[in-house]
This record gives sequence, structure tokens and C-alpha cells, in this order.
Amino acid sequence: MLNRTILKALPAGVSAPAYDPATIGTGIVHFGVGNFFRAHEAFYVDRCLALAGQQGWGIVGVGLTAGARSERKAEQFTAQDCLYSLTEAAPDGGRAVRVIGALRGYLLAPADPTAVLDLLADPSVRIVSMTITEGGYNIDETTGEFRLDHAAVRADLAGGAPTTIFGYVVEALARRRAAGVGPFTVLSCDNLRHNGDVARTAFLGFARARDPDLAAWIEAHVTFPNGMVDRITPSVDDAIADALNATSGLDDALPLVAEDFTQWVVEDRFCAGRPALEEAGVQFVADVTGYEHVKVRMLNASHILLAFPGILLGYRQVDEALRDPDLARFVNAYLELDVIPRLDAPPGLDPQDYRRSVLRRFSNPAMADQLLRIGGDGSSKIQVFWTETVRRALSDNGDLRRIAFGVAAYLEALCGVDETGVAYTPTEPTLDATQLELAEAEDLGAALALPAFDGWRDIQSPVLADAIVVARQAIRDIGVRAALVQYGGLPD
Repeated sequence: MLNRTILKALPAGVSAPAYDPATIGTGIVHFGVGNFFRAHEAFYVDRCLALAGQQGWGIVGVGLTAGARSERKAEQFTAQDCLYSLTEAAPDGGRAVRVIGALRGYLLAPADPTAVLDLLADPSVRIVSMTITEGGYNIDETTGEFRLDHAAVRADLAGGAPTTIFGYVVEALARRRAAGVGPFTVLSCDNLRHNGDVARTAFLGFARARDPDLAAWIEAHVTFPNGMVDRITPSVDDAIADALNATSGLDDALPLVAEDFTQWVVEDRFCAGRPALEEAGVQFVADVTGYEHVKVRMLNASHILLAFPGILLGYRQVDEALRDPDLARFVNAYLELDVIPRLDAPPGLDPQDYRRSVLRRFSNPAMADQLLRIGGDGSSKIQVFWTETVRRALSDNGDLRRIAFGVAAYLEALCGVDETGVAYTPTEPTLDATQLELAEAEDLGAALALPAFDGWRDIQSPVLADAIVVARQAIRDIGVRAALVQYGGLPD
């Protein structure tokens, strides 16, 4: 079993932490110890802990959910001294395996809420970070405000042991304020635009409902830096875990695989100090907005642009779809001709380098990323990932062919059958059955009333609407591939 006792006798090719994990202190508490956190924040902190003077920045993980699965996860972390292996897989097949030692403890909150609160109130803790998923911040999508009607939130506001992250963090800050300890930074590591602002809205919303004076103190003293996070980190089932262990030679109950690319751009606003993460590859900036725009409009946008026609052609994985030369040319043309000329990249970021990086990352077979997952919740993703490029193309009377085909492919994909006749189930949690039926209506323009297109409806021209209808008809008349070629790609 992987634990501290075998760190000096690891299998050949496996790197050990460049520090003694038994001697590090706790400076960070993290809620939501999932695969992405372990391959991203913990990866960077692991690098940092090897630097002189940085040994106080170890992480204690906290799990918020009860149940047998959560208990098993806590037992596995404890049995392995919170160590785990990370395999970094490159598109060319190269692999590097390292043991991560940044986690120095793991607490299951439902089993011992007092221990979690005591830890959060400890002056040594200077950052509380989280990966609680994009929907975990309990924000009303219509009002943009924190929802107070959630049952668990109401229970936490009523008093007693907390069960939500909002209850834990705000109670800990109340205790620190009363004790004169001072605040900590609240650091969101979720894949949200302006994730720090979202976190600020959520925690202040809870705090105001509990105690307006405490909320005012939090607003004045606690920082919520925005950050842009990026690393593809697949889920690991039993078969993948067995394969990872067979390759590494480890007996690891918690092995992890991620791409060899990683990026973290963070606004440098930490009220209680931070690790020297810049020496571990993190980029600190005054404003993360430009980096978010590049990621959303290039990486995320091209991901779904590849997914919709790829699904229709019968592909199921991202890397196999990108190996199709027609799809690859189409996505590349979208980035080259539709996105980059209309992109305001931050200083020092070369959009062409970023384009090449995106296509390289998508080609990585070790990620085994599913197109149906990438294309899932397309209604929400289109609003976020495509809207700004579409608006700019419309405003400058640009070429709308690739955009029209992308929308047409999305609407055809909603019908749930690829062109080989294989049925699948589209995942659209924000659409009801009546809305989904619009995609199958005889009127090929009827589905343009779906909320996916709300973001550019105010400037949408009949030219784009007509182009989308024509593209849908082309897909039906001449097939996905012929329409894909017709609607645009760069020449060979």
C-alpha cells in the first residue's frame, strides 16, 4: 500500500515528494477533494512545499457529503497518509508518475463538524479553497443573488452544526473575528468566470442573512481572488486505476491521471499571505479577465464546436474526432478566422500558440474524453462559450458560415441519432421536453427560440438565422461530412 513508509523505496520511474510529508504544517483547508483539485491546486502546492521556507502551506482536505462512498474515500486517504500518485500523460504517449504529498490530512465534515470548525478557526490556516462544482455556489441564475430558500442553507442559518460550506466558512470567520485572529482568503478553484466574485456573492449572501455586522467585517477584510484554472483530468474507474497501478508498480487506492498541460492564473489578492506559487508555475496578475476570455472563446468554444458534428459523425471520444481531418480543419478554421481576429488577448499571451496548444491537448488519447459529456448541457455552454464571438462577427458583418454550421450541428445533435443510425441521449438539464421537441420540428428555424441563443438575440440578423436553417438542411440533404466541408475549413 502507498504510504509514507515506502517513499524511499518507490518503484523505478516514480518520483517521491522533494520534502518530508510528515513535517509539513497546515496553511490551507480545501473543500471538495476531487480529481481536479488533486491534479491542479495540490499539484502546485506540492511543488511549492519543496521550496525553502514553504513547509507551512500543507493542505487539509474536507469532504462535505455523508454516506458509504464518502466514508470509504476518507478511509483510503487516511490509510495512505493522504498520499496518491499522479500520472501526467502527454499526447505522444510519454508519461511521468509522481507521488503528491501536499495533503497532510483529510476530514469528513458530517462525521466530525467540530474538528472542521476548530481547524478553520486555527490562526495557521490562511487560505480556504474549494472545488465545489460550478453549481455549488447556490446562486439564482435569474437574480444573480445567493439563494436563501435551500433547505440546508436554512438549517445552517437556524443554528447548530453546519452542513454547507457557507455555514462552515462563515461560522469560522465569526470565531476568528471574535478571537482577534483575523481573516483568511477564500479561494475558488472552480471552472467559473470570475469565480472569486461568484464566491464573494455566495458567502456574503449567507453572512448577511446570518449577521449583517459580520457580513460587513467579511466584506472589508476577506479577499476572494478570481482565478482561471485549466487541466483536463478524467475520472478514474476501477479498470483505469488498475492500469495506472500496473504501469507505475504502486499499490495506490487513489491513483490519478491528467494531461501534461496545466495552467493557473490568479489575481494576487490574499489577505493573510500565500505560498510562493509563482515559483511553482502559477501566474499572478492584477486582473484575470483577459485570460478567462481566451480560454472560454478558444478552448471551451472549440471543444463544443468539435463535439456536435463529431457526435453526428458517429465519434464518441474527443481525440478520435480530432483525428478526422475534416473536423480538425473546421475547428482550426473557426479559431483562425472567427475567434482570433476578434480576440482581446492579455499582454504576453500569443493566441496562435494557444490555438496550437488547444489542438494538441484535444488530440491526447490518454484523456479518453467523451464527446457526449463535452456536448452535454449545450444550451448553457453555447450561451457562455460562443456568444461573444457571434456578437462580434455580427457587428462587423463577418463570415457566418462556420458559426451557422456549428449551431446547425448542435440542433441536429439534439435529435439524438447520429448519421450512422445509432441513437444516444442528449444531456440538456436546462431544457424541458417541449423545448427539446423544437429541434425535431418541421420548421428548421423553430429551435432558434431556445435559450442557447438568448445572448445574441438582440442583434441577431435574419442573415444568421437563414444561414443556420440552410446549414441544417444541408446536413440532412448531403450529410454531415459534405456539409462540414462546404461550410468551411482552411485549405490543406
